[in-house]
Amino acid sequence: MDAAVDGRSLWLIEAAKTVLNTPEVGFLEAKTSALVGQKLNELGIAHESGIALTGIKGYIRGANPGPTVAIIGELDALRITGHPYSDPETGAAHACGHHGQIGALLGAAVALSAPGVRESLSGNVALIAVPAEEFIDIGYRWGLREEGTLGLLSGKQEFIRLGQFDDVDMAMMVHTSSSPEDARFSLGGTSNGHVAKYVEFIGRASHAGGSPEHGVNALQAAMVALNALNAQRETMRNEDAVRLHGIISAGGTSVNSVPADVRYEGRVRGRDFESITDASAKMDRCLRAGALATGAKVRIVTVAGYLPMLNDPVLVDMFRRRAGDLVGPARVAIQPEDRNRGGSTDMGDLSHLMPAIHPYTGAASGGGHGVDYLIDDYDQAVIRPAKAMAMMAVDLLSDNAVRAREVLAKSPPRMTKAEYLKLQYGRMSEELYEGK
Repeated sequence: MDAAVDGRSLWLIEAAKTVLNTPEVGFLEAKTSALVGQKLNELGIAHESGIALTGIKGYIRGANPGPTVAIIGELDALRITGHPYSDPETGAAHACGHHGQIGALLGAAVALSAPGVRESLSGNVALIAVPAEEFIDIGYRWGLREEGTLGLLSGKQEFIRLGQFDDVDMAMMVHTSSSPEDARFSLGGTSNGHVAKYVEFIGRASHAGGSPEHGVNALQAAMVALNALNAQRETMRNEDAVRLHGIISAGGTSVNSVPADVRYEGRVRGRDFESITDASAKMDRCLRAGALATGAKVRIVTVAGYLPMLNDPVLVDMFRRRAGDLVGPARVAIQPEDRNRGGSTDMGDLSHLMPAIHPYTGAASGGGHGVDYLIDDYDQAVIRPAKAMAMMAVDLLSDNAVRAREVLAKSPPRMTKAEYLKLQYGRMSEELYEGK
């Protein structure tokens, strides 16, 4: 398998760099999805496309029946204006390294397609390219939900809802990192969960110079709300890792008209459900306060976001050994279970339904989600993760899938799909507060 990947290394890195140069944001990754499909066709791997709008799923099928292991890559970019590889029209840029994941996904496909590999497998490997991991453009995505195009607002969430993980028993992916403590590979730890807010402050337009007293200033309502939100920070416990943040995505239309329509997209992050629920209620209270103070109205849409990441300990140990084979044991870091990076991932959702891991590979520089985030070492971002994931899949599914069955026996799911969907739909809400 190593030789197969090495023989295609330039092909794989070129694919990753093509994705870097054609960044697309969530649920709009048409070019990236087409590229993945083209590369799978070149490898002779049948696949389905258009899942959750742009997602792809193919299979490496073993010679004997058994569990299914998913290897995952994420298709989407962020919007980071000023990044050296940003799209000048959309601002999209791969400032999180997802293009490396696509190369690694294809590399695992190359390794598992090598002669003799399928014959050794009791079970299947699902190759999954998912859209929309970055939870952005909430207004756009909420519109897709309202028209019935989406049910949940991220790629893995939609794959779960659509049943695309119903035949999958466990999952893995590798994310790039620029943190020195992540060494060459890093395993373990957790992440924040979150909910998102899509907010419309509704005022009344009037001439900003001639008759401002006849208007209701929605922008001022938003400013009062955000100042109130800043006053909540001292009420958050450090150990809950709560983060309250957001952007004003629309702040009015004309400078000489009192702003009547202002949009805010916010995020409430926390270590667990309790801290998220508490902080979400505080944010809603602040948003209402802005409307009350100015006589505006506010529409608050709360969107079900991500669950905290649960790294399966048996899979962590297996990956640790394979990563150590590639870079040496001393260059593989194991993080404490409670180490929280502060960010969020929908891999956390999947990890509540099945054993899963989300390792990091130290292959980048700069700040994550920043203008200077770049993959510096494509061998470490693409080639070695591809090999590690492919070897993991073989370890799990060889010898009548004895290791995969061991993982499943030791790691029952935290919730069923039905329980997950009930939870997520229960976290969706919409309120119109009239400031009275």
